[in-house]
Formats: sequence, C-alpha cells, structure tokens
Amino acid sequence: MGAASPSYKGHRYPVEVIAHCMWLYFRFPLSFREVEELMFQRGVIVSYETIRRWCAKLGQAYANGLRRHRPRPGDKWHLDEVFIKINSELKYLWRAVDQDGNVLDILVQNRRDKAAARRFFRRLMKKTRAVPRVVVTGKLRSHGAAHREVMPSAEHRQSKYLNNRAENSHQPTRQRERAMKGFRSVGGAQRFLSAYSGISPHFRPHRHLLTAPDHRAEMTIRFAIWDHVTGTLGATATS
Repeated sequence: MGAASPSYKGHRYPVEVIAHCMWLYFRFPLSFREVEELMFQRGVIVSYETIRRWCAKLGQAYANGLRRHRPRPGDKWHLDEVFIKINSELKYLWRAVDQDGNVLDILVQNRRDKAAARRFFRRLMKKTRAVPRVVVTGKLRSHGAAHREVMPSAEHRQSKYLNNRAENSHQPTRQRERAMKGFRSVGGAQRFLSAYSGISPHFRPHRHLLTAPDHRAEMTIRFAIWDHVTGTLGATATS
C-alpha cells in the first residue's frame, strides 16, 4: 500500500472493493443504493449504508491525494458563485478554477456579499499558497471590493463573457445535485462537494481535445494514480 494511502484498519472489505465503490459514486451520478446494486451484480454484497460511511470517511482523503499529484495551479483564476438549495433554503456555492479548468477550491456560504467574497479569496490563497496574476469574476460588486482588499497585486477582470470556464465547471455539480435530489445540510453539501470536486474531475480529461488513443493513454495514467492514492495497486501486488 502506498505511503500516501489512507488507513483501512478495521475494514473487513478488501481495498479494491472500497475503492471501486468510491469510484462509482463520485464518478457517476449514482445513489448509494445504485452502487449497492452494481456491486451485487458483480457478486459483492455490501449495503448502501456501508458505502455511505466509506464516502464520508475516505472521500476527502482520496481527493487530497489526487490533488497532490496535480501540477501547480495556473496563474489565471476564474471565480464564480451559483445558488444551491439546501432544505429549501437558498445558499451560494463559490468555486474557483484555473485557466485549464482545474478546480482550485469550493465553499458553500449563506451570502455572496463582500464578507463572503473576502472569506473565499483568503481561503483560496491559503489553500493554493499562491497569488494569481489575473482574477476573472462576474460583475458582482463584492468581487471587486474583496479583490482590492485581499489580492490587490492581481489584475482583476470583470465580465460575464470572460468567465465561461468557471460557469461551465458548475455543470457536473448541477447534475449531481439533481441525482441526489438536493442537499440536506450545509455541512453535508460542503463535505460532499469538496471531495467530489477533487475526485470527479480527475476522471474527466478534456475529451474533446484528445484523439481516442491519447484519451485511452491519459485515462490509463489517471487510473494508475487513483490506484496509488487509494492503495489498490499495493494491495494487488501483495495479494
């Protein structure tokens, strides 16, 4: 098992089963019960509640491991926020991506005012340990006010037409939100989306920019990284 792999102490299922269930849940818009059914078809009996506990315990660890294998973020950041409903209450999902579409961070907040923008900007800089050359946001005034206070050295571009990259990055989240029939709590939404934004994009290379052979080669590399992060590769080698 790789040194960076999470601990599986106390789990009675093999690492391969746990990692495969996690891959199914975070990669595809499936419910825990649907993952349970897919595993049953393969001859593995595991309850949806067990899969839920695996995702809650190991999802963020897997996401962190995958992020450590990514190159440093680009110097052009796209920031955007969209509303999400949690228990019928309106909340805002803040998201930042670089010029290559890599998700830098997400944060669920109650508002989208200056304080919320400032909080997200500071969190983003602390997490990436970097200051961008350019920040692209929408027309919201709170973006400009927070930018001048937190990262004044970065060029700030505000336009609803220049920020398509950030807006498009919300689409997979919207798809999952519909499949899950919404989120039940702010904490639950933050935990899931934080892990999801680290795992799902790993298996979503820019398919339209790759030939079929190049896409297969890229996916082979990405699955090898997944096996290393989850410890599946080491478990297979020692079995």
